[in-house]
Amino acid sequence: MDSAQLALFALLVGAVLGGSVALVVAAAYRARDRAVQRASAQIPGGIRAVVGAMADPVVVVDASGTVVVASPASDGFGLVAGRTLPDDQLALLARAARAGTASEPVPVPLRRGGDTRTVAVQARTITPRLVLLVLHDVTEQERVAKMRRDFVANTSHELKTPAGAVGLLGEAIESAADDPAEVRGFARRLRAEAVRLGELTSRIMTLSQLEADEPLVMRDVAVDELVTGAIETHEEQAGTARVDLARGAQTDAWVHGDPRLLAEALGNLVANAIAYSPAGSHVGIGVKTVQGVIEISVSDQGIGIAEEDQARVFERFYRADQARSRRTGGTGLGLAIVKHAVQRHGGEVRLWSRPGQGSTFTIRLPRAEPGSHEATAVKPAKKKAAKANKSATDKKSAKKNDRRRDSIA
Repeated sequence: MDSAQLALFALLVGAVLGGSVALVVAAAYRARDRAVQRASAQIPGGIRAVVGAMADPVVVVDASGTVVVASPASDGFGLVAGRTLPDDQLALLARAARAGTASEPVPVPLRRGGDTRTVAVQARTITPRLVLLVLHDVTEQERVAKMRRDFVANTSHELKTPAGAVGLLGEAIESAADDPAEVRGFARRLRAEAVRLGELTSRIMTLSQLEADEPLVMRDVAVDELVTGAIETHEEQAGTARVDLARGAQTDAWVHGDPRLLAEALGNLVANAIAYSPAGSHVGIGVKTVQGVIEISVSDQGIGIAEEDQARVFERFYRADQARSRRTGGTGLGLAIVKHAVQRHGGEVRLWSRPGQGSTFTIRLPRAEPGSHEATAVKPAKKKAAKANKSATDKKSAKKNDRRRDSIA
């Protein structure tokens, strides 16, 4: 081998060795960088600004489970920079994210103040040592979903009873076709069940409309008209139950709202008061104004409501006295409609009750001045308009008669 070939061979060997050394050095540098990155708790640029701008609770935690960055909304859940995670499940989710097994958002119960909230937690890695935890409060969504499930289940159960009764009574009428007296009796019961079924369906629709935030037909309503209507509607029920309806003094009070919903809400309170009052007692309906708020109170001398039941009587299908509700044919939706209807009008419903002493339900609504809104008043406005039209007609007739008398003269 001549010198030129030796030189070329040496150059080739040197290039191979040099390249190998270079690769080893590069690999060493990359390994060192990875090791430094794993050991580093330095927060990447921009993370603090992004976390600080989040409206939801968002935190960055290190490998020890210590919060290093937290959004302003995180304080309420005890997630504060410099402290460890207050919940073991949060720490478990952070470890799972570092291990590469992070999943979809997981619901976790967390304490916020004195309440337990349900939050959906999602964990994602930022660096090998840092994990981002994003929390979204889903308590209200969970509550609404549960209410919807309960509503469907309870509605199905409540509809089965009158629907089944209608079917059985139909069969009974068919089998007793040759006995007119029996047919009349079954027909009366069938009519009662049909009325109950129609009332239940109507109230379910009303409650669904209220919860769907459908627009209301708002206008000025005279409170005296609402009270008069409620008394007239339930006079027969009160007479059958031998309960006296007592009304307080009339007032010139007005509210702004949907007349149909307000009448139904007040009517539900009066019907409940009659249903839960003993024979010989009385139900009182009074109106007063307190600092610009109209208070319509319905009081009875009935069985009263236990303190542990008072917070639940406005729930759909909840009945404090199941046996009496079955006897009176209640749907369990009346007070729920009252609550939602009054809230849609910017008011509230208050309850005072003592077992054995009776109950008082009070509807509180903002007072309105008649004519202060674009919509016209309910019945009083129509009466005034009719009177004005009649007066104008009388004046025109009088003028025509005067002209006729003048022409005759």
